[in-house]
Amino acid sequence: MRACIPTLGNKGLDEQIGEHFGYAPTFTIVDLETEKVEVIPNTSHHMGGSGYPPELMQKKGVNIVLCSNLGRRAVGMFEEFGIEVYIGAKGTVRDAIRMWKDNMLQMATDKNACEQHAFRKRR
Repeated sequence: MRACIPTLGNKGLDEQIGEHFGYAPTFTIVDLETEKVEVIPNTSHHMGGSGYPPELMQKKGVNIVLCSNLGRRAVGMFEEFGIEVYIGAKGTVRDAIRMWKDNMLQMATDKNACEQHAFRKRR
């Protein structure tokens, strides 16, 4: 299983979680079985590139996302790709993984998604 955490830099398991998923400068991807860590730059349209973060994560074989919060539209996009999203993570990547393993994170839904993001149905 591969987990993605939005991050502020390149410190791997010791990197701080980025609070705004789409604008996090990096994404840290951790294979939860082998503990192999890969840090990739955020090349989505949010950062001047192309595509959306859920598309990038699907291409990287990500199964779950661990983050502090996420907007409804993004939650829906991740669901379309079969990627589960868990919210409530804080601290470092290592902390987020521990919180997920200890069942301390909540699965994201359109009901508990970040209210700061407008919800628009995709056509």
